[in-house]
Amino acid sequence: MKYQVLARKWRPKNFKEVIGQKYIIKAIINSLKLNRIHHAWILYGTRGIGKTTIARILAKCLNCEKKITILPCQKCHSCVEIDKNFNPDLIEIDAASKTKVEDIKELLENAKYPPIKERFKIYLIDEIHMLSRYSFNALLKTLEEPPAHVKFILATTNIEKLPKTIISRCIRLNLKTIKKKNIIKKIKYILTNEKISFEDKTLELIATAADGSMRDALSLIEQTISIGNGKIKISNVQKMLGTFKYENFIYLLKSLFNKDVKKIINFTQKILSLDVEPEKILIEILRLLHYIYIKKISSLKWTSNTYNIEQKKILNNISKNNTFSQIKNYYSIILNGRKNIKYAPSKKLGMELTLLQVLDSK
Repeated sequence: MKYQVLARKWRPKNFKEVIGQKYIIKAIINSLKLNRIHHAWILYGTRGIGKTTIARILAKCLNCEKKITILPCQKCHSCVEIDKNFNPDLIEIDAASKTKVEDIKELLENAKYPPIKERFKIYLIDEIHMLSRYSFNALLKTLEEPPAHVKFILATTNIEKLPKTIISRCIRLNLKTIKKKNIIKKIKYILTNEKISFEDKTLELIATAADGSMRDALSLIEQTISIGNGKIKISNVQKMLGTFKYENFIYLLKSLFNKDVKKIINFTQKILSLDVEPEKILIEILRLLHYIYIKKISSLKWTSNTYNIEQKKILNNISKNNTFSQIKNYYSIILNGRKNIKYAPSKKLGMELTLLQVLDSK
């Protein structure tokens, strides 16, 4: 049997299975229940949070053979074909490869013809912001006066690049990044069902690295399974993510606050020798600064499992022995250094100079 990657195998089939987009799903469901179905939607947000998945579920809701519904039957030809991505009336277009105005004009010319077999002809245009200005102008005319049988679902990671004339003619749905706890819960459920052994701490690391993207989390899971020969081990995850031996980052942060240049250089070299990217060092220091800042301003118990007891003790001491102003200054300098690292002669030099700039702050 042909292997199917986890991200595809566990792609949600209906709105109940979608995680982290409660209000978006509620808005779509209500519009379907009230039969107030707009002709165009824009789904926007960062990668891997469910834009295409929600678009396909919406397409099934609109074209399910039973009726327009909030819960597709999953059994009719329409639902099955949409899931398998070969329904003739769901036309999926990657705007990044169809930027020419001729491509869009041809597509829109076909829009005036009725659907081959379904209730609606649905155009799902991904990365819509990649279209040229002339292509947007061509699309605008159809969006202004769309045929009754046509629906547009537009997806983008960068809505700021869309003309306001396009945005104003669509229902805008802003998808949020998925909370870490929801990612952990989902991947734990998937791994349990897949009968793949794992250590609980690995899920925390993977969910953190996924940065709100469910697809990224599942891709990392796939890599870890391969590295661990079918198992997910903490040592493999840490090595893959370049975050193993967290104490190196913590001692580097301690050296920064102690303004110990020799130790700063030693720890950066040690971390780099573990195949950690220079930018990743800055990212991890920012995470640590966030931790100690929260500890400084809040008496709430920290629930992160990323650090062990000894590491938390060091971080708590750093938080206790330094001022709000100093912590904020460090964060600001390193954040700016990360933004500008691409302009440095090399990322390694950019990272080292950023850390050394901290020594001049008060």
